[in-house]
Amino acid sequence: MTRTARAALAAALILAAAAPAASAEEARMARPIEAGGLHEGPLDMVAYWIPRGDAYELVATFAPKAGGAPLRVVMALAEGDRTAFALPGHPGALYGFARRGGVVEASVRAPRAPAAAY
Repeated sequence: MTRTARAALAAALILAAAAPAASAEEARMARPIEAGGLHEGPLDMVAYWIPRGDAYELVATFAPKAGGAPLRVVMALAEGDRTAFALPGHPGALYGFARRGGVVEASVRAPRAPAAAY
């Protein structure tokens, strides 16, 4: 390995170690009114869907773990739709929803809290 390649590899390892770790969680809802929950990050979320014509009406409720009023999102998902968003006051957590083959999948990617130093 050349000196330049070693330096580039070392820099990449340092950047990877310094980057904040993220955690991910997924839930799958295969039937109407079957609830799915996500608990990673600053919010607890529960969601369900009901059929509305060709679309599924998805209802997701987010409760801040630190207390406060819950937030509710209602959206229509057609087959093949997918979306991702962060909620006001919680920009680090990215929530995603997708409908594929009659199933709604929910996910969250949230920054992991730093470990306590001892």
